[in-house]
Amino acid sequence: MPKIADAKILIIATHGFEQSELEFPRDQLRVKGAEVHVATLDGKPAKGWEGSDWGREAEADLKIADAKADGYDALVIPGGQINPDLLRVEEDVINLVKAFHDSGKVIAAVCHAPWVLAEAGVAKGRDMTSYHSIKTDIANAGANWKDTEVVTDQGIVTSRQPEDLKAFVSKIAEEIEEGTHPRAAA
Repeated sequence: MPKIADAKILIIATHGFEQSELEFPRDQLRVKGAEVHVATLDGKPAKGWEGSDWGREAEADLKIADAKADGYDALVIPGGQINPDLLRVEEDVINLVKAFHDSGKVIAAVCHAPWVLAEAGVAKGRDMTSYHSIKTDIANAGANWKDTEVVTDQGIVTSRQPEDLKAFVSKIAEEIEEGTHPRAAA
């Protein structure tokens, strides 16, 4: 079974990601020894959203179109309203989420990012959480929505908001160390 210190983790984002929801998992998973890459739509830095205005840029390591699930142990999708709404209409993003899902690898989504999982068709029948304002969207995608800081179902990790990030990161590390999670194809 993989150890978090040996893990390779991919974070996907575009402009408008919630600042803390990219930076905290990226930085904390690196502290645990994981190799963490950030992929953006164009392979260039993406600008975050913090509070009520644009925040800092996050450096990118590659384009989402060039990312392959078989090169990573886990996929992390930060929230905010803008980031997942833009990502969920991109074919490369949906195909990547499906590839992680079908290979049984850990997928983690926080805040509004479960929108991307719903769009990829991997929410149905799962216990999940999200930011409260998209509860109905996630339930309509077939998930059993729960109001708790972190929910895990067969290696799919979801959390509600920035205040849940510590539990979110801990659960990501735990799920990676459990290894792959057999799932039916999406």
